[in-house]
Amino acid sequence: MPRQMHLGLFILGTGSHVAGWRYPGAVTSFQDFSAIAEIARTAERGLFDLIFMGDNLNADPAAHPSYTLRLEPLTMLAALATVTSRIGLGATVSTTYADPFSVARVFASLDHISAGRAAWNAVTTANPAAAANFGTVHPDHARRYEMAGEFLDVVGGLWDCWDDDAVVADAASGLYIDPARVHALDHAGAFFKVKGPVNIGRAPQGRPVVLQAGGSEPGQILAARTADVVFSVVQEIGEARAQYAALKARLAAFGRTEAEVTVLPGVMPVVGRTDEEAFARLAVLQGFIDSSNGLALLSDRLGIDMSGYDLDGPIPDIPLPDTYHSFARVMLSKARRENMKLRDLYNLTAAARGHWVLCGSPTTIADTLEEWFTTGAADGFNVMPPWFHEGFTDFVDLVVPELQRRGLFRTQYEGTTLRDHLGLSRPAPKR
Repeated sequence: MPRQMHLGLFILGTGSHVAGWRYPGAVTSFQDFSAIAEIARTAERGLFDLIFMGDNLNADPAAHPSYTLRLEPLTMLAALATVTSRIGLGATVSTTYADPFSVARVFASLDHISAGRAAWNAVTTANPAAAANFGTVHPDHARRYEMAGEFLDVVGGLWDCWDDDAVVADAASGLYIDPARVHALDHAGAFFKVKGPVNIGRAPQGRPVVLQAGGSEPGQILAARTADVVFSVVQEIGEARAQYAALKARLAAFGRTEAEVTVLPGVMPVVGRTDEEAFARLAVLQGFIDSSNGLALLSDRLGIDMSGYDLDGPIPDIPLPDTYHSFARVMLSKARRENMKLRDLYNLTAAARGHWVLCGSPTTIADTLEEWFTTGAADGFNVMPPWFHEGFTDFVDLVVPELQRRGLFRTQYEGTTLRDHLGLSRPAPKR
């Protein structure tokens, strides 16, 4: 078959735009499960590969409302598994503030509950404020990635402790589990000591899909070694091509092929039936931004309090933070390349938290996505609607059919698991 796009839905209940919840008719809560279930069913109707839910481990009332007020991701996805049947279900869990045994167990459970649709977004947690909720000190960037590498190895090892045929359930002999087919892990490393095995049988996918989004050098190395899907932060096609090529070039060193890793840049599409209508919608959204929510996001992304700077002045010379490396690098690079003022960067961050904003008619948006997809910038896209439901249903009802007409996107699911959707084989246990 010809190569086709993969589409993920980044779900924030109040929309990816910081003020999306204020758009007329928008969903205003990320705690309303009926609304979340409708979003999930819409994504499945649109034949998306997966729904992805990020997470935040601290609450800041000035931040994006869906980061501060939300359902716990794994609980929510387990519930969504009962109201969907094909779409993948991915969630963030931190390698800095969780433990490998619990993570292996919960994602294997989700994979069983969903019949093979679970995905784990392994993040190191950039925001240092999270540490206060766990009674500890936030590790620096390098240490977080050292921990993450070992954490991923332990989780993968725990998933592989069970052979596929370990559960015998032979009523005649009375043997339920064959002990010869269940193996201890006996891991003892620099950060973790885990005996294993985990107390749940091998997952339907063998190993649930692993997602990652690290844009720094350690993050890219870890992704090349362990990730099945990589979310990237980019603002223009040349930069996206360079990042895409660099990541794919790293794979051979780990014995992997380019087809084994799917790269999905984040994009916030503002869809209208015409370009003019789309830009009018974006103008409405931007009109809702105020100094408190915009500056809070900008300060968070750049790792420094920006409230003391003149919004109509130049962008100050600030170092890359120890927190959101890729966001800060991409945004500051774009700002300097385009000679932006601080207010321009503020508006860009508020619109999509530093992600790429694509505004236009279905044809305009499909043209742009097609160019990125066919010229080595992406394997698909992580779609971040500015608000729900209309801001997403317009993409599903107007853009997806245009991509299908061009032969760029599936017209039906051809498998039942997330690995099927991504074209990934089911791995055998590693010993």
